[in-house]
Formats: sequence, C-alpha cells, structure tokens
Amino acid sequence: MQVTAMDIYRLLPKTNCAECGEASCMAFATKLSQKEIDLELCTPLAADELEKLENLLAPAVREITIGTGDKTVTFGGDEVLYRYELTYYNPTPLVIDVSDNMDDKTFRKRVKLIEKTEFERTGEKLKLNAIALRNASGNNDNFAEAALKLKKSKFPLILCSLDPVAMKAALEKVGDERPLIYAATENNVEDMAALAIEYDCPIALFVQNDLEKMKELSRILRSKGIKDIVLDPGTFVGDGIGDTLDNFVMIRRLGITEGDDDFRFPLLGIPAVTWLSEKDEVEGGIKEATIAATLIDKYADILIIHGTNIWELIPILTLRQSVYTDPRKPQAVDPGIYEFGEVNEDSPVLMTTNFALTYYTVEGDLKSGKANCYLLVLDTDGRAVDVSIAGGQFNGKSVADLIKESGVEDKVKTRILMIPGLAAPVSGEIEDETGWEVKVGPRDSSAVAGVLLKLKENA
Repeated sequence: MQVTAMDIYRLLPKTNCAECGEASCMAFATKLSQKEIDLELCTPLAADELEKLENLLAPAVREITIGTGDKTVTFGGDEVLYRYELTYYNPTPLVIDVSDNMDDKTFRKRVKLIEKTEFERTGEKLKLNAIALRNASGNNDNFAEAALKLKKSKFPLILCSLDPVAMKAALEKVGDERPLIYAATENNVEDMAALAIEYDCPIALFVQNDLEKMKELSRILRSKGIKDIVLDPGTFVGDGIGDTLDNFVMIRRLGITEGDDDFRFPLLGIPAVTWLSEKDEVEGGIKEATIAATLIDKYADILIIHGTNIWELIPILTLRQSVYTDPRKPQAVDPGIYEFGEVNEDSPVLMTTNFALTYYTVEGDLKSGKANCYLLVLDTDGRAVDVSIAGGQFNGKSVADLIKESGVEDKVKTRILMIPGLAAPVSGEIEDETGWEVKVGPRDSSAVAGVLLKLKENA
C-alpha cells in the first residue's frame, strides 16, 4: 500500500519549525511521500520516531546498492505495481558480461567499450551501469585475476560463479568493492551465504522456475541476517519468455501486494542467455534486445546482457529512460531564447515548444545543419507542437508574450518569425498579436537548416 503524506505527517513532530527548509510539517511530509527530500532533515525527530518513519517509508521492494564510492549503482526500491500510481525510481541497471577466459587484449578492449558506450537523448546521457564477470574458464585463479583487472574499471561488479571456492578467490581481490555475488543456489547456499556475510556483499539467489524453493532459500538467507538479496527465477528464452514473465509478475505481486518478506527483493533478468543458443550476431542482438525490453516493462530491477552493438543498446536504453520518467510530469526544457551558431541582428528567428523531445530534436537538427539563428522556446507545459496547438497553449498571445519577455526584439532588426509546420493553423493569429511576419516552416525540423540556407541565398 502506498504511503500517503498524511501517514507520514502523523509521525512528524508537527512543530512547523522549518529547520528542514519547508514551511510546514505537512509540506515536508508531502515531499517525503514523493521522495523529493531526505528524512534526516527533520532534526527534531527522536530516535524512536525516526525509526518508525524509516520503517514506514521503506519501499515494498528492498533498495540495494552494489559498488563503493564513485563506483555504485542502486536498484530496487519499487513501491507500486503500476507506473501510473507512482513514478518508478532507480532505473534498471544494464550490466554487460565479460569472461575470465578472454585473452588480455580482448578483455581490456571489451571493458573499454562498455565504459565508453553512451549517447544523449533529450538532454540526458544514457549509459551502461556495471560489469558482470563470468567464471567461464572454471579456473579459480583466472577468475580472481580477471576480477583484479576490473578493480580499475569505473563500474561496479557482479561476480558470476556457482563455485564458492572460485567466488572466495575473486572476493579476496575485490570484496572491498562490494560486488554482487551471483549466485546462491540450493546446492551452495550455506557457503555463498557465509561469503556474503564475511565480505558484507549483496547476494543473488538463483532458483529456476520454482518459487516455493526460492521462498525456502530466501528465508534461509534472511535467517542468517542477510538483508541485501536479489532474486533470479531464471530467464527462459527457448520457447518464448512466458514462464519468465509469469515468475517475475508473481514475485512482484507477492512482494508488493501480499507483503511476503521472502519476496520483497529486486529481480534479476539475464537476457544474455540468448547467446547460448543464438550464434548469429544480428538475430541474437535483436532477440536479446527484445527480451531485455520486455523484462524492463515487467519488473526487472537489473539486467545482464551480452551484446554491445549500439543498434542493440539504443532501444533498450531509450525504453528504460521512458519507463523511469515521471508520467505525471511532462519532460520539458526552460522556455526562452537560445542561440545557435554565430548570430547577429540579421539572424533568423525560429520557434518551437518546450517539450524536451521536440526541443532536443530541433537542437540536434540545427547543430548538425550548422544553422545560425535564434530559437524561441515557448512554454507549452511540456507539450509537443501538435498537442499544444490542439490544447490552446500554442497561440498568438503566448507567442507575443514570449517575444516581449525574451528580448529578441532588441537582438534582431528583422521582424520575421518561422514557426513549425504543424503550427500553421495559428500563423494568422500570431501575426495579429505580435505584428511580426510569420513564415510557416517545414513539418520536420531536419529540413530547417536547408530552408534557412535558401532564404539566405534569396535575400
């Protein structure tokens, strides 16, 4: 059940002291319920009151951090089943695997590729998050040496071996960096649990398609005082991922809806198993990306994948970004005036809306086209051009107000404004309200730079 601001308020001092920076305890409670402020800012709280509030605010699914210092990634912390109820926090980390049987040159090249993979979308840099080291060689020394090499990486680690002896050897090298131990099973749970306790590391519990057995082993780990547990019920890809989805959904419902303490832990999916049967790079990459995207949609808190082709990673990273934005708050940039290239008093003036995806698409097209212009960004409450036209946010008066407030009239001597092609229905209204000549630009911003060039040639 989602905790409300009133639930939190009942446990606060109700002094309205404002030491937290908020005007009242209710305002503080509201921000706490939205994860917009830290509980520790409420300094008048007594120790027992603080503990009660911490327990109340603890998410249904435990939040887990792997790594230390600057090399950390946090996942889990889920509170609801459906995104419309409350935004999802802690985007699913994407972990790329490396093997300890690679030659040194190949190993280092792959690690470097993982670290450098990133691209920008709507102003946010999308990147990978961790490295999973597989004990593919079956050799304890190889596993430990490879783990030591990764100590220089900028990413936190997952150590993958079902052999407690190999795991011990690797932990002796990197245990102080708090890697995720993968994995405890029915056959090694006692030994792996002992390592998790000794090195104070989170541990993954791997039980294939048997939730009763998973519950039993989860209880064993919890009885030993282990709190940071990750659940892997198996990723099945042979005949589709129906069984995988069933298990993921059931575990998440047991954890959130039923409050079953044995299942209140993050879920791990391994789309990388695709490559056990798929050898074709293109087919395998498409299949792995599809599985990864499906699992992100259905409660996967962390994923291990193998493919590193950018065409495979872009759709996964883009989907993750979309799923983990707040559905109640449109993505928007600051309205105002922006300059591109070298501008002067004769530079053309363009307009778009402050919907982030629209703005960054236009920005990219203007930069790639080496356009020299001013861009007015209209506040449409984060709506795209066609939606804001239909909703009435993109209108003559709002454009006139923006022109005055931006000071663009002091920057250019021309009074010509190019609006997006989709805004053509309000061109006359804008001319009436602003006194500017309005030119209707192309519907696709990729053509804007070319249009501006032609206008310059014809001037």
